[in-house]
Amino acid sequence: MHAFSDLATAAYCPRKLYYRLREGDHTVPETVRERRSLAFRYPELRDPDDDLSREPIAVTPTQYRTNLACARERLDAWDALANPPRTNVLLEGREARGIAHKVLEDPLAVSVVSAGDPPDEGAWRPQTARAVAAAKALSWEEEVEVGHAYVEYPAHGVVRKLPLSTRRKAIYREAVTRADAIDGPPARLSDDARCDPCEYREECGVTTRSLRSLL
Repeated sequence: MHAFSDLATAAYCPRKLYYRLREGDHTVPETVRERRSLAFRYPELRDPDDDLSREPIAVTPTQYRTNLACARERLDAWDALANPPRTNVLLEGREARGIAHKVLEDPLAVSVVSAGDPPDEGAWRPQTARAVAAAKALSWEEEVEVGHAYVEYPAHGVVRKLPLSTRRKAIYREAVTRADAIDGPPARLSDDARCDPCEYREECGVTTRSLRSLL
């Protein structure tokens, strides 16, 4: 059975998952914990009298509160996301297990929290794989269909609702297939932007070149 975090890593890069599993280090950096914690403080952070200058946000305080206001206006489940009935819930499904940062009720849904930056729309593939894994695990435990999940990028005040579409389920399925196949180092990526921030880049030996050198 795979961990949600391993499926997210597999969706990002199978070779990174290989090194991660080999080292067995699943420590969450302090900066990630600090950013994730923002997702549990939305009512406080929306207060105009609250000083955001020392908070680990990635945009200006004005933009941050604007983003939260937009999420509140757009999402029917905002109240539940801001005050979730269950937090940091261990879920165990048929294929994967891990922590859902929030579990909502009526309708049943999960939310996973990312410390990173959001794409222009939807969620990145790693967070999509993780969100679908969490939704499927919740569905397995409760024996009720879960039709959507949420991905939160709290450093930006951005929350995305993800219906469990065929395409998103395919991202999850591909991540499971990749994780199942890890019995040695997968092929290296080449000149891929994902390699630049990877903590295993030197060990992996991927050669990355700047745009100028390629031209």
